[in-house]
Parts: sequence; structure tokens; C-alpha cells
Amino acid sequence: MNVMEEEHRYPLLFNPNARSQKGKRALSFIMEHAKDFVLYATRDIDDARNLASKFADKGEPVVLAAGGDGTLNAVVQGLAGSDTALGVLPAGTMNVFAREIGIPVPNLQSSNLNKAMEVIRAGNMREVDLFESNGKPFVQMAGVGFDAQVIEETTNESKKVFGPLAYLMSAVKLLGDTPPKMRVIFKDGREIDGVAVLVGNGSLYGGQVKLFPKADNCDDMLDLIVFKESGYKFVLDSLKGLAGVLDLVGSSVEYLHADDFKVVSDREVPVEVDGEYVGRCHTVEFTPASKKLKVLAPKEPVGGLAQLWKNWQNIPRKLAGEREQKTHDDA
Repeated sequence: MNVMEEEHRYPLLFNPNARSQKGKRALSFIMEHAKDFVLYATRDIDDARNLASKFADKGEPVVLAAGGDGTLNAVVQGLAGSDTALGVLPAGTMNVFAREIGIPVPNLQSSNLNKAMEVIRAGNMREVDLFESNGKPFVQMAGVGFDAQVIEETTNESKKVFGPLAYLMSAVKLLGDTPPKMRVIFKDGREIDGVAVLVGNGSLYGGQVKLFPKADNCDDMLDLIVFKESGYKFVLDSLKGLAGVLDLVGSSVEYLHADDFKVVSDREVPVEVDGEYVGRCHTVEFTPASKKLKVLAPKEPVGGLAQLWKNWQNIPRKLAGEREQKTHDDA
């Protein structure tokens, strides 16, 4: 059944104060298509979360979120544990989760929101894993230590002036700090020491970087990268990870899979979920949420590099199928 039934207009939560070019395009698109939605301009992240939660409590079948990863995470937190599905109109800088599930995202030429709207109208429903960090739901990734501290240290003023470069400037400033000592403790008794931990539900981190190449957001597992050493090796492994060429053999990192574990630090460390800073803790527990998250997503990636990559991957499979068919026919 198509979830975008004509007689029902679904609530769309959006940030009316978007200042970026992408945000302004999104606002223009929303206003041009206002008759298709019931619009709710959110005051802040807490307002977006609370509104989403109220709609879920009322049994709303779909809630649409227009914005970046911060807005999206707020709506996800509001929908967690419910049967209400999430629809995504990507209008942020990175749009990591939208990229992960194949929704067309903005580029220099187009907002791609018409294509994203086609995904919503098609009504194809998927369930993706949802996890919690100290009870706070996240759908894409989380970080304990260095990357969360970068987010903590990067001010809104610097982001307005320097854009994504502001995060790099904060990272360089923090590299000289003495890192915390962490221990990752798994429910099977394993323990691993490190200085920083990154956790992936999906494969992407910070945009198009495939930092967690083995991750699958439908396998009931999280992927972990534990950075075990500080200093030069930490910098080198971080740069390799951001370049998508992390060497798991010759590096000082360990790549693991788990569904339930905790990170214990020798001091309070910053924590982020889905790119949003959530505070400092001594212990961070990662657990599965009570329910998976329903999302409106394309059955296949909609064009672009993702589709080219998928087509290329299918060539060997297709050739093998043709050889098998030829063998069967010859027999």
C-alpha cells in the first residue's frame, strides 16, 4: 500500500531558521509543496524530538523530517520504540543517514528534494537497526572520546565562518592533549584497551567516508573501531580512516562486532551520537533499542555513484549466472 494516501497529509518537521544554501533551498521546496504536508516549524532539537514523540504516541503512520543529521537524530529519538515510520527530506550539510539508505541528497546543482519526495511517495518501507548509547537512541554512528571532543570544541560561530573546516581546526588543536585510558568490555568477557572508540551501525561516517566497511544496519550488530594508541599512530590511523583506506593489519586499531558492550574511561569523556554532542560520561553503555526503526527508503539506490558501484558489483554475479545457464543448456 502506498503510505502517501491523498486523503492524509503527513506531518513534516523542519527548522525554519536554516541559513545555509541547502537549508534555504529546502525551505523553498517545502513552501512550494506545502499542500502535501502538515508543516511544523521546530524551535530547536528538543522541540523536534518532543513533536515526533507526540505524533508516535497518537499512532501517526509516518513523520517526515526535513533537515540535517541533527534534526534527523532528534526525530529518530522521538520515534524510537514506536511503529511510526520516518520519512527523510535531506537538507543538511552531510546527510549521512540519507546517503546510507540510498536517498538522493543535495549537491551543487540541485537540492534533489523532488527525488527524495519520490522515495516517500513510493512508500517502500524498511526496518533498520536502532541502538542506544546510555539510553539515547542513534541510527547511524556514535563516538566516545576524540571525535566527540572535536564536536564539543567546535563552536557555532566557527562553523558559520569556516564550514566543515572548523572541525578540522578543532581536531588539530586537540591532538596535543593527553588522551583518556578506555576499556571496552563485552558481554562475553572480552576486554580491549584504547584511547578512543568509534561505533558504526551503518558503513558511513561524516559524509561519504566508508569508515565501517563491514557494517550492515540490518544485522542486529554494531561495528567498532578501537584506537589503541595515541600520538603519531592515532593521527595516522585517523587520517587513513577518513580517507577510506584504514589498514586493519598494519595499524594500531582493532575492528570488532558486538550488539551489547560498554566503554569505561579513567575520566569523564565526551560522547556523540549521530554527530550530535550529548555530554561527558565515565561509562557509556551500548545496547539494542527495544524496536527497529521503520524508514521510507528506495528499494535500490537512486542513481549516482552508489548505483554505479552496485551495478559493477553485480557484473561477476551476472556472468556466473550466465555461465551456469549455458552449462545447463549444453547439458
